[in-house]
Amino acid sequence: MSNLERDPAELTAVGTALVEAAPASGDAVEILEPRDVPLGGPRAMNVRRTLPQRRRSLIGGWCFIDHYGPDDVTATGGMRVPPHPHTGLQTVSWLFEGEIEHRDSAGSHALVRPGELNLMTAGHGISHSEVSTPEARVLHGVQLWVALPAASREVAPFFEHHVPEAVAIGDATVRAFVGSLAGSGTAATVFSPLVGAEITAPAGAVVRLPLRPAFEHGVLVDAGSVSVAGTTVPVAQLAYLAPGRDAVEVVVGADGPARLVLLGGEPLGEQIVMWWNFIGRSHDEIVAARAQWQAEVIAGEDQAGRFGTVAGYDGSPLPAPELPTVRLRPRG
Repeated sequence: MSNLERDPAELTAVGTALVEAAPASGDAVEILEPRDVPLGGPRAMNVRRTLPQRRRSLIGGWCFIDHYGPDDVTATGGMRVPPHPHTGLQTVSWLFEGEIEHRDSAGSHALVRPGELNLMTAGHGISHSEVSTPEARVLHGVQLWVALPAASREVAPFFEHHVPEAVAIGDATVRAFVGSLAGSGTAATVFSPLVGAEITAPAGAVVRLPLRPAFEHGVLVDAGSVSVAGTTVPVAQLAYLAPGRDAVEVVVGADGPARLVLLGGEPLGEQIVMWWNFIGRSHDEIVAARAQWQAEVIAGEDQAGRFGTVAGYDGSPLPAPELPTVRLRPRG
């Protein structure tokens, strides 16, 4: 998914609340609140963005979390994201409801469906489009980005599709779409140690999720009354857990079932510059990538250049917004 903001900062301040003072042991749970971002147009579909924000840029390699829906496609028009570029990252598409058609300049054409992972590695550069299909009546899911580490960020672009097995852990069901958790997992290509999983649990469930102590984690609540490590986490908010835990207890309220998305990874240990749909390591890299996109695709100077073309999309590619008047700063 593109970041369709027309005036994107490299990071945007989002409300955060540290729900208890962070002790030296790192046992505190930090709650990150989302902000609403419209995906363009007068009938825009809104997403709730919890990452990045000023107080936290990364969770492992995870650098972008958009949470959307349930969205009534008949009211909003659904998703129609024209061809747009990416560099230095992977896009991780995971749906709870609906269907989205993906096309990219590596020649991939695939459908994003509930319970199925679509993973696109941009590397040196790729462009892609995303359009909800006529069969989709509701769209509901998450769109995630992973920052590629410096050693891998220039890899050639490619696309993968995986279907994780559903595994029971107590009363909960786990589908690990990146890495592995509780026996569920996929062979999705990653360039730093990561985990990404959907967890569903019935009302009243108490679930102990195993964690890797070297990882930092985020728990996004999609639905239900949930507490994580004893802290209430409202719907659409993200609980951050520092490294050092080998497990976390999740308690679901008695008023209905819950769905969570667990994201984690070893701290990336690198600073990144993230602006619009590009991830680099310096202001000048971002300036160069934007100029190439505008020249190759928007001005049509080189259709076989860094970002290629998206075959089969009926419409024009998305122009890049203007860069800010100040230099973009590395964060992380």
